[in-house]
Amino acid sequence: MNKRKSFVILQYSGAVLVTIATLAPFVWLFISSIFYQRDLTAVPFNLFPKRITFGRYVDIFINPDNATAYTFKISMINSLIVAFSVTLIALCVGSLAAYATARLRFPGRNGLLYLFLFTYMMPPVVIVFPLYMILSSKGLINTRSALTLLYLSMVIPYVVWVMRSYFASIPKSFEDAAAIDGCSRFKSLWYIFLPIARPGLIATGLLSFLIAWDEFFFALIFTSTLNAKTIPVAISEFTGKHLVDYGMIATGGMIAIIPPLLITCFFQKYIIQGMIAGGLKE
Repeated sequence: MNKRKSFVILQYSGAVLVTIATLAPFVWLFISSIFYQRDLTAVPFNLFPKRITFGRYVDIFINPDNATAYTFKISMINSLIVAFSVTLIALCVGSLAAYATARLRFPGRNGLLYLFLFTYMMPPVVIVFPLYMILSSKGLINTRSALTLLYLSMVIPYVVWVMRSYFASIPKSFEDAAAIDGCSRFKSLWYIFLPIARPGLIATGLLSFLIAWDEFFFALIFTSTLNAKTIPVAISEFTGKHLVDYGMIATGGMIAIIPPLLITCFFQKYIIQGMIAGGLKE
């Protein structure tokens, strides 16, 4: 009994330590966002200053006269539009491709899958120059459309590879029963495969959203104005040549984690199911 109690105590102690280690960076980020700049750079550092401020949050959401806050607000809108567009398009296109590679037999199927994988693994810096030349010739520099196309080239291969495992795990008897009832391939996908693979589809969609939301390299290279500037680029610009606005960087970081956090909390049940989906084979 004592050994069992000791093991339980050890388990809870480990869980508490992991929780503290996980949440500590976010707590520090929030503290930095409400401290005054002089308190953040004071030596020695005082963890309990006399005054705190939520003015940075107010500036971002309400104050139109603060140029830095306005830039961040527009960048957040751009990020939301691009990330949601990429997620929806990638799920639609990627699910169709995943279904075809999982359930159909055609020449070159394996080669096509490895081509998707190669596209996903290719370092962006290798292709940035020809991409810039192509987008510049088409007048797509500093546009959300350009970022959407670039992010789709990364997200769609990921969706294909992940969703293929979910579709391949569905027993063939379901597909045969649908064919006997007169369902076409598309109806089988819509009424059988997608409902069964819904947890995996939602989990994949969340990760696809995070890929587009957090991407920095392409956004830095292909945007320079508020027409398409995204949150990662806007946060990086809070670092100036002679001054680093630590408070605004922390505020931007806190606001940037809100959309992924809300989506994760809302779809938590499906995400957990998606982690174990695909493990059942016929």
